[in-house]
Amino acid sequence: MNFASFFIVSHPKPVRDAIERLRQQIDEDPFLTVNNGMFGTDAQNLQRPVREAAAGYLGGKPEEVCLTSNTTTGLALIYHGLSLRAGDEVLTTIHDHYAHHEAIRLATNRVGASMRKVALFDHHNTISADQIIGRLRAAIKANTRVVGVTWVHSSSGLRLPIRAIADVIAKINSKRTENNRVLLVVDGVHGLGAVDETVAEMGADFFAAGTHKWLFAPRGTGLIWAKAENWARLTPIIPTFSSPEPYDAWVRDEPPKGPTKADWITPGGFYAYEHQWAMPAAFHFHQQIGRKRIAERIYELNAFIKQGLAEIPDITVYTPNDPKLSAGIVSFRVKGKKNEGVLKHLLGQNILASISPYGIAYLRLAAGIMNTPAEVESALKALRSLK
Repeated sequence: MNFASFFIVSHPKPVRDAIERLRQQIDEDPFLTVNNGMFGTDAQNLQRPVREAAAGYLGGKPEEVCLTSNTTTGLALIYHGLSLRAGDEVLTTIHDHYAHHEAIRLATNRVGASMRKVALFDHHNTISADQIIGRLRAAIKANTRVVGVTWVHSSSGLRLPIRAIADVIAKINSKRTENNRVLLVVDGVHGLGAVDETVAEMGADFFAAGTHKWLFAPRGTGLIWAKAENWARLTPIIPTFSSPEPYDAWVRDEPPKGPTKADWITPGGFYAYEHQWAMPAAFHFHQQIGRKRIAERIYELNAFIKQGLAEIPDITVYTPNDPKLSAGIVSFRVKGKKNEGVLKHLLGQNILASISPYGIAYLRLAAGIMNTPAEVESALKALRSLK
């Protein structure tokens, strides 16, 4: 019974079949399949349907989608691509993941900018949307150029009110010049595919996510979404194979003309193309089931987990009960027990849980659509039997 499927996906059959079909095509003719799929006509290009499928799910346009390998790569492309200057500040939170913090640290160190972390709450029992929004609003300073947050925290399972945060930043920006506006960067990996929200309407300037977790896309795939005016703010840091414009400019021995576009940011080099090109199967799989149905099922199962854990003596749940402040991850601790010991106890009863990889670590149960109420009850029963 897998309650850690959010870590990295087991490919569902439609995705597995799409990967296998593309793998066979590449194995039979690697040169023509890859050459045409990457550098052929628009009709032959196999990244185009990936962007179209992603845009349909995100609520944006194909030209707003950059293809990546994972969330970490996406965040690095954003922060290193921004024109940060000495004295600029990137504001983030103490709750964000190593990959987000390191992407910011490495980018700011390079140019003499700074990173500052703030706490969005002091105690898990006091978390509220108003508190989160208020703390971020109060933390933004005159030299803050970027606010970097995570939609759903893999530490505590907290889901941030991104739309409300974006509205606060928009109000601050209304009193700033264009060059000094604050940008909102969102690590969205544990919300994408688990929450029924339209990414393009959330208000983020840049949204980065791996697609190989809740969305069930092939392993080693991800994306960044941003509007055209925000792509224009980035400088590519890896040569792309996804747009002819930089290549054609290279042939002419001159820099590419015009503003940066999403496909200029898509990293070049050769990939496991059968995985990247099979991404539409995952988007179609989700849409066939229904994003709303998926989100409701995830909420139902994880609410069952939270309720059951709360009834077990010596267990403290750190994920908010409020459905607007949680998604598919439930974090908890068992008083007097080491996390590793509890994990081993669960595994001994064929229940796969996980521990959050943070300085302050929690046990995690995360139910997805492949799980059942009976499996949830089995996990709770195993925790009740702890001695």
